[in-house]
Amino acid sequence: MTTPDERFAALNLQLPPAPAPKGVYKPSLIVGNFIYVSGHGPYLPDNSLMTGRVGSEVDMEFGIQAAQQTGLAILSTLTAALGSLNRVKRVVKVLGMVNCVADFEEHPKIINGCSELFARIWGEENGVGVRSAVGMGSLPSNISVEIEAMFELA
Repeated sequence: MTTPDERFAALNLQLPPAPAPKGVYKPSLIVGNFIYVSGHGPYLPDNSLMTGRVGSEVDMEFGIQAAQQTGLAILSTLTAALGSLNRVKRVVKVLGMVNCVADFEEHPKIINGCSELFARIWGEENGVGVRSAVGMGSLPSNISVEIEAMFELA
């Protein structure tokens, strides 16, 4: 059986640098047997952000990629805080926010970009938690997606 770290390595994806806080908050916080991860945006390896409103400035495929990239930023924060993805037992909750036009209705499809990444790393049973996917009229710095998550520690 492979570990989460090994499954991530097999995906050949690059983690961006762990994002530094842009305000008065912690990127993650361990409480008991859980780690809570603050809202993250779609940071690229060069520390730039994927921006644009889905449905007007960017298309749905861009939004899905932005959600996956946001998931990678979350993984970067987990790795910085825990030293290894192997310390995560399961995904508990994901809240995905999509910067989109008012009549956009495909929020879950966008956030699947992140959820599918987590499922590939921790498996179908432990990599899929409860989730909300909602639309927002705007997000900080015009990022396309913001996601926060909660994980149970092994």
